Amino acid sequence: QVQLVESGGGSVQAVGSLRLSCVASGYTHSPYYMGWCRQGPGKEREGIAALDMDGRKTYADSVKGRFTISQDNARNILYLHMNSLKAEDTAMYYCAAERCWPGSTYSGGYWGQGTQVTVSL
Repeated sequence: QVQLVESGGGSVQAVGSLRLSCVASGYTHSPYYMGWCRQGPGKEREGIAALDMDGRKTYADSVKGRFTISQDNARNILYLHMNSLKAEDTAMYYCAAERCWPGSTYSGGYWGQGTQVTVSL
């Protein structure tokens, strides 16, 4: 049974930093890519960062240059390093396998509980 557990969110002032973590388990095959999505107030869930099995990273324009996706393969943890945070980054953040491709939106299916990031001015 697939399980996704996100953590690391919190409240931070603008231009601050946070690191989100995701532990994924229960997959029967190695996912082609892992990704991070976020859903802001009144918005659709959108993909913002992806890391494929060859190590290639792809980002949405809104986070490019500020966010970095990485993975600790030994511990099976996916990270999202967020720097220079802005108020518009306020959202619930989710990780997923083979979903959350930057620029795409998602609804339905299984999602973890997410981790809330709130950025204040």
